[in-house]
Amino acid sequence: MKLKRALAVTLITIMAAGAVACGETTVSESGQETGTDTGAVAQAEDEQVATADAPVSEAEGIKSYADLVLGEDFTDLNTEISFFSNRTDLDSEDYGGVTWKEYIEAFNEVYPDITVNVITDTNYAEDAKTHLQSGDYETVILIPAIDKADLSSYFESFGTLDVMNGQINYADHWEYQGEVYGVPSTATAQGIVYNKRVFEEAGVTELPKTPEDFLAALKKIKEHDASIIPLYTNYAAGWTMGSWDDYTGISATGDVNYTNGTLLHEKDPFRDYGDSTHPYAVYKILYDAVAQGLTEDDYSTTDWEGCKGMINRGEIGCMVLGSWAYPQMEAAGENAADIGYMPFPVTVNGKQYALAGPDYCYGINKNAPDDEKQAGIIFVKWMTEQSGFVYNEDGLPIKAGSTETKLSFDNVEFLQEAPAAEGEEDLLNELNSESELNYRAGGDRRIQLIIEHASMGDMEFDDIMNEWNEKWTQAQEVLGVSVNE
Repeated sequence: MKLKRALAVTLITIMAAGAVACGETTVSESGQETGTDTGAVAQAEDEQVATADAPVSEAEGIKSYADLVLGEDFTDLNTEISFFSNRTDLDSEDYGGVTWKEYIEAFNEVYPDITVNVITDTNYAEDAKTHLQSGDYETVILIPAIDKADLSSYFESFGTLDVMNGQINYADHWEYQGEVYGVPSTATAQGIVYNKRVFEEAGVTELPKTPEDFLAALKKIKEHDASIIPLYTNYAAGWTMGSWDDYTGISATGDVNYTNGTLLHEKDPFRDYGDSTHPYAVYKILYDAVAQGLTEDDYSTTDWEGCKGMINRGEIGCMVLGSWAYPQMEAAGENAADIGYMPFPVTVNGKQYALAGPDYCYGINKNAPDDEKQAGIIFVKWMTEQSGFVYNEDGLPIKAGSTETKLSFDNVEFLQEAPAAEGEEDLLNELNSESELNYRAGGDRRIQLIIEHASMGDMEFDDIMNEWNEKWTQAQEVLGVSVNE
């Protein structure tokens, strides 16, 4: 299978590739004159090749993430690596924040002989998996949705969980059998990006805390100015639809075990719990907003890149996206001060919660040459500790012990999802595969259907949820999953 490239892929080469620095081993003339046999010559030639291919100095060897000292180790390492990313917006000089070009230039001030080729893709979630399956993939790649059991087939371990817990937050996100294969590029909170001026001018003086309050706020915006789209769905982009799944766990239940534990054994998890919580309440917000005409007139024509400027100009009230989108909307025009980020409008027993967790995580190609692996580890650690990327993108800290972040929710408790129980690390993936729901795993089409049915009025919301429950129950039965009544 050939390496797949999307049309939108961009390649940024910051500096010309240099030859790998290496020593040279030769057979001396005096050695030959003294009767060195062909075996010795062959051995010397083998040693020469081995030395030429040596990725790093013999004294240092490959250093792990924890042992690596940035700015001191391998500053003369001469090699070239590739980095595959979903952030196409950072390719543009018009991006309001720090661009890939600027990050790489700063990296090269410390490591001048490591060339970093940044490749970005608008269809990253799917194309990254294609890259892995081809066997020909980048040195550093943001880990797509794969089974944890497959991590060691594709990626180099950064270190044991015990060690990496002292280096980074969320170390267990891509951990398997005690080894950590992913370092988060940043961490996000789950909420809603909105235009503060639009809400204020519509008379929404308090941020909504329940689905009912949120829909009432959208109606006020529509009544105040019919030209403003209260809630922009981003239907056409596809991948944006999966964001709705992210609010159905901690934000909607306050249960850190929900996604990787409770849900797996829950009977009819998409049912109405009767208190405006759980997944039912989250998806119903979307259905009701569409059905009540509080979204764009034609969902099929939404424009992901265009919506950024639209919300900055006050043409959109809000969008349901992770906090990673917040700085992009700020940077999309002259009205950065108008952009805000609110908690998702669900209250559980009088309290609001927000999922705090890692975004895409860096992985190191296990099949890359040693010099590239080492350079990849250097690059990942530099991006995590010295680039300022996490802070610039309004993320939550990744470096262990760091408190640097611009993001804060008043009176909202941040929670991190607990990992699956031992032996159930891949059970969610298995249930998704069997049910074909792809919950929290790129189930974009499933969410798009909510919009379509709400718009056409050909299927009631409860019927949609009943269908999902039936598929989930069947998957549980096929896989022999114990179900809590």
